[in-house]
Amino acid sequence: MTLWEHLEELRKVILRIVIAVAVSGVLVFCFKDWTFRILLAPKEWDFVTYRALERLMLWVHYDFHFEPYHVRLISTDLSAQFMMHVTASFVLGALVVSPYIIYQLFSFVAPALYTNERRYAVPILGTMYALFVIGVLMNYFILFPIAFRFLGTYQVSPEIENTITLESYVTTFASLTLVMGLVFQLPVLMWILSRVGLVSASLLKTYRRHALVAIMVVSAIITPPDIFTLILVTIPLYALYELSIRVVR
Repeated sequence: MTLWEHLEELRKVILRIVIAVAVSGVLVFCFKDWTFRILLAPKEWDFVTYRALERLMLWVHYDFHFEPYHVRLISTDLSAQFMMHVTASFVLGALVVSPYIIYQLFSFVAPALYTNERRYAVPILGTMYALFVIGVLMNYFILFPIAFRFLGTYQVSPEIENTITLESYVTTFASLTLVMGLVFQLPVLMWILSRVGLVSASLLKTYRRHALVAIMVVSAIITPPDIFTLILVTIPLYALYELSIRVVR
């Protein structure tokens, strides 16, 4: 095809993606209570992760319970709640139809690939999507609830009450979700770099200590400014680095 024909195909792909995200976003918007029940659940003291840990402690015959706490969310702007509702709906809508988005983008690129490239492309895309979902779930069930519990209840004085804005809550939640989804692509990235001859398993093993420092620096940049969240992010990232060594090998 000519350049303009390629651009026309790309326009159709983008249009289908936009329509899918819009329809999905509108559907999510209509279920406001359900949507924000999911988004706000990690801030509660009896979140499912905490209940699971308590059951695990009981299973090993250790009576342990998390202390109840309450952090109040507030809205300081007139339109803040409505805009957060709209934004959250379309972000979740895009997440729901993400397999369709990947399919559309791949269908546009696939005709330009050789047969052996297509053979690698499908497993790579499937692995990348699976790792992205794992990163999103890890943030939702582990990283964000623990970070919110620590930061939301931390007080320099009992006289100072924590009241978190809805915008701060949603923005932090969304940014951490995206970041964790992206950083979980590390094994795939290392595999690709190894295929083109830029890295090897021995090289990654040699620079383990340097990698740990780099991971801590990256974690400090992408997380809220506290050492507790930094450690929570550093541990799975370094585990991914060790997994990358085995994948490259």
